[in-house]
Amino acid sequence: MGIAADLAIVIVASLAGGLAAQFLKQPLILGYILAGVVIGPHSIGQAITNTHDIELLAEVGVALLLFALGLEFSLKQLQPVRAIALIGTPIQMALVILLGFGVGSVLGWDWRPSLWLGAAISLSSTMVILKTLMAQGQLGTLSSRVMVGILIAQDLLVVPLMILLPTLSQPEAGLRAVAAAGVKAVIFLALMVVVGTRFLPRLMQFIAVRQSRELFLLAITAIGLGIGYVTYLFGLSFAFGAFVAGLVLSESDYAHQALSDIIPLRDVFGMLFFASVGMLIDPRQLLTMAGPVALLLMAILIGKAFILGGVSYAFGYRNVVPLAVALGLWQIGEFSFVLGKVGLAAGGLDASAFALLLNTAVLSMVLTPLVSGLTSPVYAWWRRRSDTEPVHTINMPAAGVRDHVVIVGGGRVGRFTTTFLRRLQLPAVLLELDYRRFEQAREDGLTVVFGDATQAVVLEAAHVAHARLVLVTVPVVSVTEAIIDAVRRLSPVVRIVARAEGAEQLKQLQARGITEVVQPELEAGLEMVRQSLLHLDYGVAEVHRVSTQLRQEMYAPLFGDDSDYQTLVQLGAASQLFDFAWVEVHPGSQLAGASLGDLGIRARTGATVVGLMRDGQMQPNPGAETALEPHDLLAIAGTPDQRRALSALASAAS
Repeated sequence: MGIAADLAIVIVASLAGGLAAQFLKQPLILGYILAGVVIGPHSIGQAITNTHDIELLAEVGVALLLFALGLEFSLKQLQPVRAIALIGTPIQMALVILLGFGVGSVLGWDWRPSLWLGAAISLSSTMVILKTLMAQGQLGTLSSRVMVGILIAQDLLVVPLMILLPTLSQPEAGLRAVAAAGVKAVIFLALMVVVGTRFLPRLMQFIAVRQSRELFLLAITAIGLGIGYVTYLFGLSFAFGAFVAGLVLSESDYAHQALSDIIPLRDVFGMLFFASVGMLIDPRQLLTMAGPVALLLMAILIGKAFILGGVSYAFGYRNVVPLAVALGLWQIGEFSFVLGKVGLAAGGLDASAFALLLNTAVLSMVLTPLVSGLTSPVYAWWRRRSDTEPVHTINMPAAGVRDHVVIVGGGRVGRFTTTFLRRLQLPAVLLELDYRRFEQAREDGLTVVFGDATQAVVLEAAHVAHARLVLVTVPVVSVTEAIIDAVRRLSPVVRIVARAEGAEQLKQLQARGITEVVQPELEAGLEMVRQSLLHLDYGVAEVHRVSTQLRQEMYAPLFGDDSDYQTLVQLGAASQLFDFAWVEVHPGSQLAGASLGDLGIRARTGATVVGLMRDGQMQPNPGAETALEPHDLLAIAGTPDQRRALSALASAAS
């Protein structure tokens, strides 16, 4: 069956490899690579002997990978860490390229393969590190934000590397050839900005109004691969064109739908790419080159990690961040495979150099979760042996604070809570990671600590061990979990109130032994329901019953029947039973000019007059002798039917 049989074998083997990787808590791409090794031409079974057709299809996977990257790209992701991402990442990559060049020279390589090796190892693995951070519960911390910013910048710099390195690999290449490639790229980008931003959104609108998911998927695939082919004809990289196409579409109204539709296709063809990479690995060759592999692996583990940590430190990050970045991003990334295959095709790398890169990259990915997991124990050991750097605090008493409230997060909820507690003269310390919010809190005169609340040194600066209560207002559950774990290590008994966005998050936080959880969406939804039912003339008692029952159902997993919170809920709900409405006494009505005693309002309507407003003055509980005048406003308590009866009486002609 030819290519059809090969594809079937690759897909089935990749499924098995992916399941094995997931079971071992490894990234799926490692399972795909392992599947490629097992079914490739270098294995015992040799299920696939002709890998050329698979490699051709894998090029589509590379293009779709970069196309999706362009669709996902957003400058907003780089804003919090833009300095180290946009300036520090090129510096880091340049230093690692020099490191790789030196390793290549030690191995006796020519300058061209040494340059390609350095470029390949300068990249880190987005897939592996994101999976690792999620497994460790560190996604959303300051360290993870720095890492994600660097990864995004690295992925973007793959594109110019894929343009420049093939040109430099040609024997006759010089500055003229490099400049020519750069000019071509600039011209192509200009054409895409001018033509693409005008034509592509209109094309997508034309397709979208047809309301055909099939045509929409076909259109975005054609745009990504078609523009990639145009760039290939233009003398540039096929994958570069796909990336630019995604970048142009990312600014349109159809970017999110395009990304959601292209992801499954990208993943399938990406699987083919990683499987094709595995087919190139020869286990016997790995044994023969164990020495060079060990040398390169140690070089990137020590050298690249040192460079990453040093760059992070140089850009002002302190405490655990440089160590976390160093031990998190030290591996060789998946785009290194892409770059390596381009180098192999361009003659910059020979088969043995490419094999060394592949084998080392796979080993580095496998070791990443283990190495990254050393961050906390290594940092704890370092802190015990050295003086801790002071954390930036504002308005903190010299003697510290005790029996206070620690509020994590200086957003709207955190700032409001801190300000209100200060009005009640209750001591409160705000923890904030965003420097802009930190400065705003300083201007407002709040007691604030700048730093990442998942780190012990920051929590110690806020004297968490002596606090009565910790409020976590962060909306991201993974960050909240990391903060709770860090607080519990310092104080196992402190009460913690956290924010959760849904029932699932509530259960996750409950499993960590949290004291109480607030669900903003639930509270807002309950208030919307309450207001809606009141405007629909439902009885106050019924509104009370529905809202109280729903609140108790949602919070039941956390609070027992005897808790103070349940008492507070009942009191708050009961107060709503004493709802009242305002009724105006119209001129000429039966009420105008008569006293409350003579009218017998309660006997006639069932409603009770609990207040009267006349000329802007409020009279609570007016007596039976009080005579009503036109335009008086009566505060009445009662059911909707009773209130309607009194309203009719107040407006009817006498």
